[in-house]
Amino acid sequence: MTSAPTESSADPIRPYRIDIPQSDLDDLHARLDRTRWPDDLSATGWAYGVPADYLRDLVHHWRHSYDWRAAEAELNEWPQFTTVIDGTTVHFAHIRSPEPNATPLIVTHGWPGSIVEFLDVVGPLTDPVAHGGDPADAFHVVVPSIPGYGLSGPPPDTGWDVGRIARAWAELMRRLGYERFGAQGGDWGSAISRALGRVCPERVVGVHVNLVIGAQATQEPTADELAALPPDEREYTLKSWRRWSARSREGTGYMAQQSTRPQTLAYGLTDSPVGQLAWIVEKFQEWTDSERYPEEAVDRDRLLTNVMLYWLTGTAGSAARLYYEQAHPRGEQPTRPTEPSTAPTAVAIFPAEISLPLRRNAERTDTIVRWTELDRGGHFAAMEEPDLLVEDVRAFFRQLREKA
Repeated sequence: MTSAPTESSADPIRPYRIDIPQSDLDDLHARLDRTRWPDDLSATGWAYGVPADYLRDLVHHWRHSYDWRAAEAELNEWPQFTTVIDGTTVHFAHIRSPEPNATPLIVTHGWPGSIVEFLDVVGPLTDPVAHGGDPADAFHVVVPSIPGYGLSGPPPDTGWDVGRIARAWAELMRRLGYERFGAQGGDWGSAISRALGRVCPERVVGVHVNLVIGAQATQEPTADELAALPPDEREYTLKSWRRWSARSREGTGYMAQQSTRPQTLAYGLTDSPVGQLAWIVEKFQEWTDSERYPEEAVDRDRLLTNVMLYWLTGTAGSAARLYYEQAHPRGEQPTRPTEPSTAPTAVAIFPAEISLPLRRNAERTDTIVRWTELDRGGHFAAMEEPDLLVEDVRAFFRQLREKA
């Protein structure tokens, strides 16, 4: 289905390997040792933010037990590269399948995630036979770091909104020799993957997402509206509204800050590793399918590796800028789609997701051909329930192959 990857003569693809200087790790340890802790209302749980007793324990683990070099070695098992697209450096991993007819697939993380999200899904996606699957379900997987995030580093200019990132992804896939490809993502990765279906619809085989931003119920349904729905859809619509309503009241402070004053936030997060950790771990606690602690859903060391990619690269502020750019559009395309994408789109709904989309709303902006409601998992699907995500991705692209 695909030809061998090629390089652009104008902008070469350069091999990359993660190799953090020991001095950076020593500096981190020194900062952790000197943490200035605030007071805490011990009986309030997570209501006021991250509890001090929990964070102290996590920081102790980070300082004394967590092994960055092991995490670094694991990430370096992926072939990694950088290239310059539209004036900014893009870091990406490119893991080719042993199956020659594998489908190219670009998978995109979100905030506060990173390429670490996909450590447990790349193997099954690229080599299904080694994981008990069908060789026909194989993918050549491209895992980029969003400009401003982690190893891609800060872009040198403004305007890096979802549309511009999608155009960069289209160019990246062209440089790799992939004229036709699929896209997958959650959080910002969902928005970028859906935008790819608009940027180059003739090239996108299909789009698989585990979040549809803006498709939830944003007004309380009336009795008449509920009566007109089938019973199962009635309950789901109410659940969608309640989740959106609760999140609007209590869960969007981070978004307001990052959408308006990301630079001010950056000073604290770039100077304090504990501040950076708390800013991220709060969302892992709120957005995962867990009761009290995020480690109930996500491995503690994986969570810390994700935080390390923000800390070691100093990209807390530049990552937050994506919220600002999306809230202050100035690019070639509008922030919100104005007409449905023609790319076949699959939606996998994990029950603890931050918002629950309504299919009738999603169909206004996307061509939905598969809609799956799963029984467990949350926002960080690839980390929480990698097997469920992989199976749904495989099933979707299998469906497209069978229809072709």
